[in-house]
Amino acid sequence: MRSLARTAAGDPLLGDDDGFVPLDAAYPDVSSVRDALPRATEGLPNVESATADPLSREGITFGPPLADPGKLFGIGLNYADHAADLSEDPPDEPASFFKPGTAATGPGGPIRLPPREQSDRVTAEAELAVVIGRTCRNVAVEDADDVIAGYTPVVDMTAEDVLERNPRFLTRAKSYDTFLVLGPHVAVPGPGVTLDDIEVRTVVNGEVRARNTVANMHFSPRELVAYHSEVMTLEPGDVISTGTPGAHPIEPGDHVRAEVDRIGSVAADVVR
Repeated sequence: MRSLARTAAGDPLLGDDDGFVPLDAAYPDVSSVRDALPRATEGLPNVESATADPLSREGITFGPPLADPGKLFGIGLNYADHAADLSEDPPDEPASFFKPGTAATGPGGPIRLPPREQSDRVTAEAELAVVIGRTCRNVAVEDADDVIAGYTPVVDMTAEDVLERNPRFLTRAKSYDTFLVLGPHVAVPGPGVTLDDIEVRTVVNGEVRARNTVANMHFSPRELVAYHSEVMTLEPGDVISTGTPGAHPIEPGDHVRAEVDRIGSVAADVVR
């Protein structure tokens, strides 16, 4: 399957010259992503010579940009304001946890809430996620860009009532099927692109429920990559969700969207 660079015109969150190239899918490593772009268009016919009728995008659904994601990390309380809202002290080290690959779903979802007897209060939260592009270990912060394939927006869910019963239930509260919406593309930064001014927004039914910028994270995306590479080997396709500016309760019929400036957005409908 070939992956073609997508233009920024279709997404208002992506500027025409913002240092990021959105891709439909991630390649095994950073160099492959950049080297593959010229090859991807070789041999493709011009639009005028195509024999197939064009298809409307309406009614077409897409899977996640990573067909087979690896380790899925979540980071708790990574924004100062979010920790304060929850009356929690900010952690001295990244508060990371795992989600299973079966929790991942693609743009549009739907997000399937568990039966009410299992959880009656689920929240959704927008996040910026890092996609690892190279197998690595003990990476320095200043070298993190060499192992990052790119970035993608995600919507993360939590069964809050399960978690409140006991903090040891965090894995269960985070692991229901469809509790991580990935995509719709991986945005590849150019050399030296800063992330600090990127704003992340949790949007439910068209209303912004939480927002904050990467500069207000306790641990930057590059620091999170370096930190976790000291604990374990990171591999292509691993995803680190870098934390949320804030969560909001969701119910069947809701529409949830994660908006990340210069990276893009991903949305899904909520059902039970």
